Amino acid sequence: MLKKLDKYIIKTFLTTFLVTLGLFSIIIIVFDIGEKLDDFLTNKAPLKEIIFQYYFNFIPQIMNMFSPIFVFVSVIFFTSKMAQRTEIVAMLASGISYLRFLRPYIITAMLLGIATFFLNGWIIPHADKKRAEFENKYTRNMLHSRSGIHRQIRPDMFLSIDWFSQYDSSGTNITLEQYQDGQLLSKTYARRISYNYEANKWQLQDVFSRTYNKDGSQTINSYNTLDTAILFDPSDFFLRIEDLQTFDNNELNNIIQAELERGSENVYLYTTEKYRRMASPFSTFILTIIGVCVSSKKSRGGIGVNLGIGIGLSFGFLFIVQFFNSYGATGLISAPLAVTIPNILYLGVAWILYRKVQK
Repeated sequence: MLKKLDKYIIKTFLTTFLVTLGLFSIIIIVFDIGEKLDDFLTNKAPLKEIIFQYYFNFIPQIMNMFSPIFVFVSVIFFTSKMAQRTEIVAMLASGISYLRFLRPYIITAMLLGIATFFLNGWIIPHADKKRAEFENKYTRNMLHSRSGIHRQIRPDMFLSIDWFSQYDSSGTNITLEQYQDGQLLSKTYARRISYNYEANKWQLQDVFSRTYNKDGSQTINSYNTLDTAILFDPSDFFLRIEDLQTFDNNELNNIIQAELERGSENVYLYTTEKYRRMASPFSTFILTIIGVCVSSKKSRGGIGVNLGIGIGLSFGFLFIVQFFNSYGATGLISAPLAVTIPNILYLGVAWILYRKVQK
């Protein structure tokens, strides 16, 4: 059962976290308004859509992006105040162990971790979809055509398109290359490609194919039209890195499966994002422990010193996370390892600080 001490710390933790979240969100939104105000005015974005479609759905992204800092600053701020008022000394002097003192922090970190998991997995992606619709309409310079597209559509097949239009889902000058054991098996050229949404198929027009036989001969065929089930949706050609946040966990799993079937290297990026969402709740727990250990002793410099140390550690954590995530996204190290290393490093920091503060 929760004691008065537990309820006091949990209430103070959550209240400080929400206040910190609100203040930081207001500051970030003010800067964002200053940056995008010209676009809003130029494109005549309605005030209702700016507030409810854009900024209302922008807040969850802020929470996701800066959650470690919010948690860290919140813990350090109110724990430092408790230490300066000698409350923590009184608690420990009454016979409470330091581990018992940590219990309400651990409970709150677990609650925030669970909330972070659902935010990352479902709430933020659906909010980002609405925000992205607004940006595509009023603030982004949308690309409706692309040139020089190169994609791996199967483990043994590569697609190249000189130019593709999103308006009618068609492109020109297409090349399909099929390989077997590193050897070119066939090469298909087409003047035009178009996507049939009803049949969920691509159609090639003015097709010329060349098959390379084992005896060194070649088989040449030509067709007016040729249907093919290329594992790509036209929107895939215009997918951006920032759009990754718009996929919930179920959609992300489907995309990973499709990329695996294609044999595409993009699977590393999607897999890293999947495991990052799973690792984020553990980060909240670890950073909470570090924040308590840093700020639970009275400091001569007051709260400012503890806040400086805490913000430095939190930004260091974010840097390490981004550093290893970039390695995971390119496949240089496995995705689970890439998202686990920052947590392991800071778990070691948390253990050292915990042992030190006990003494």
